[in-house]
Amino acid sequence: MELSLRGAKMGGLSGIRSIMEDIALAGSDPSGGAWVNLSPGNPAHIPEVADTWLRLQQESSAQRFTEVSGRYGPSRGAEGLVDAIVRYFNRRYGWSITARNVLVGAGCQMLAFMATTAFTGPFAGGFRRLVLPSVPDYTGYQGLSLDVDGIVGVAPGVEFQDGRLFRYTFDLGAVRREPSMGMMLLSSPGNPTGRSIPADALAGLIEIAEERDVPLFLDHAYGDPFPGVAEDAVDPPWHPHVINCFTLSKAGLPGERLGFAIGPQDAIDTMLSFTANIYLHPPQLIQATVERALDTGVIDTLTDEVIKPYYRRKRQVAEKMLHEFLPDTVDWRLHATEGGMFCWLWIDHDWFVDLALYEALKRKKVFVVPGRHFFVPPFDSPFLAEHATRCVRLSLGPDESVIAEGIRRLAAALEEMRGAR
Repeated sequence: MELSLRGAKMGGLSGIRSIMEDIALAGSDPSGGAWVNLSPGNPAHIPEVADTWLRLQQESSAQRFTEVSGRYGPSRGAEGLVDAIVRYFNRRYGWSITARNVLVGAGCQMLAFMATTAFTGPFAGGFRRLVLPSVPDYTGYQGLSLDVDGIVGVAPGVEFQDGRLFRYTFDLGAVRREPSMGMMLLSSPGNPTGRSIPADALAGLIEIAEERDVPLFLDHAYGDPFPGVAEDAVDPPWHPHVINCFTLSKAGLPGERLGFAIGPQDAIDTMLSFTANIYLHPPQLIQATVERALDTGVIDTLTDEVIKPYYRRKRQVAEKMLHEFLPDTVDWRLHATEGGMFCWLWIDHDWFVDLALYEALKRKKVFVVPGRHFFVPPFDSPFLAEHATRCVRLSLGPDESVIAEGIRRLAAALEEMRGAR
């Protein structure tokens, strides 16, 4: 059957989907030997976190199963959870939101898809794109637009720091010059870099959103208030041109696909209609569980006492291993350590290509994510066209022994690529 233009666009084989299919095939590899998977964004299994969520879900199920699972619920989200979100964020940040500012949904990616579809694409006066104001950014964003060429990424600036570190900066002037903007979308802390947007850059993006009368969609999947893995994250802003999105995925519930958006009532009402039309409402038993976690403060205890320290240690160990194992003869740099759940490496050599490294590491039974998948082609910037092929993302989710073995094999692959130039 013939696909529509949008069907062909959405049904194409994305870079990240091809990697996941490689991983699935590796599971049936008859050659033997363990694979080292440093590619997925799945958060680490932390027993204390898993045990806490299991206890909360068992309590919710025992007390409210028939109430929440035996009947349909409101598309905005279960009333108890929506009210808990309102209380939590008003108390924590001094906001004055109401239930009309909240929408519970199937994770940040689905909520971002709704907003992208609502605010970008064909308009009576022309075509408006989804603008990523600083790439690299989450590879899943590239599948959000139903339209070919519906997304554009803005090239960052680069600051070099001591100790093989570097940091991307925001080029607000370039963002402001984008001619066809319908919405801006940004993860902070960023995936893949772990970078948190500075307060001045955030203020600049909000100013641009006001000038263009478009929403700024902020994805806080790795940020505050949970899982809070960034060391210097800016508080989520309350503003009539900002849609803030939060998820429980990185706080220990990735398989439940539950998140929520907080924003201006008109934008939330539009996205609410998407929910009602597409899937009626998200699952309700897990909503009751999250309601309990917010109202009891358990979510803050997990974040502050377990999750944040866990990833801080992981990041420190991984950085030490990179310096210990990667060859001194290779010009590699690590994006500045500001938190997050990944290491973002830049290998600045003409002989290095991310896909070549990906294939070399597959031969060594290691999976990583090639850097190009976090950039948006076509590239107007010559620097970006080259830079996108010279980066790679490593996940901090696996056990330390797995990370160490992966970095050892990475070092060997780099030596082989350098020697073959």
